[in-house]
Amino acid sequence: MQRLLEIMRTLRAPEGCPWDREQTHLSLRPYLLEEAAEAVDAASSGDMQELASELGDVLLQIAFHSVIAEEAGAFAYTDVENAICEKMVRRHPHVFGDVTVDGAEQVLSNWEAIKRLERGGAEKHPLERIPSGLGALEREKLTQKALRTPKSGREEVLTALQGARDDEASVAAVLEAVVAWARSLDVDPELALRARTARKAAAALEARP
Repeated sequence: MQRLLEIMRTLRAPEGCPWDREQTHLSLRPYLLEEAAEAVDAASSGDMQELASELGDVLLQIAFHSVIAEEAGAFAYTDVENAICEKMVRRHPHVFGDVTVDGAEQVLSNWEAIKRLERGGAEKHPLERIPSGLGALEREKLTQKALRTPKSGREEVLTALQGARDDEASVAAVLEAVVAWARSLDVDPELALRARTARKAAAALEARP
């Protein structure tokens, strides 16, 4: 990691790369989302060499943000690393402490309880835990869960289609119904559509003359 940080410091130096020097935390947001999505694709494909490469791209984003923050005196990479190490130890008292758990469900329950303590005991609304940068289908799925929206079947999707007009609101309503239908089938709509899109793209590329 130190080698990568030094490379980024060189790129950000006055005699370094003009593009890299211009970047900010805000300008890098699309790249962080893109690299994370590509790592998900690689994990889904089962290609371990590709996964290693894509995880490297994610790591690059961490180094990039860390060096920008270091320049501003906000934080350094060591702060990022120490914070996550301390958090993992703190949130696994059944491994690093003397707490006894009975299965993964209790681990998750303890995890949430520790998070509340970290916030001073304040209860965070489930909607506040959903990152706005998630894909739209994933965000809708988590929002439905947070609001305890009932799962639904194909009939609700057909009803939404029948009442749809050719406008943005109707498209959104149909997608909302599709997500509820996917939840009833224990299908992740985001991953399902990503996989279908990938297959379609791969087939189109193979069919190129």
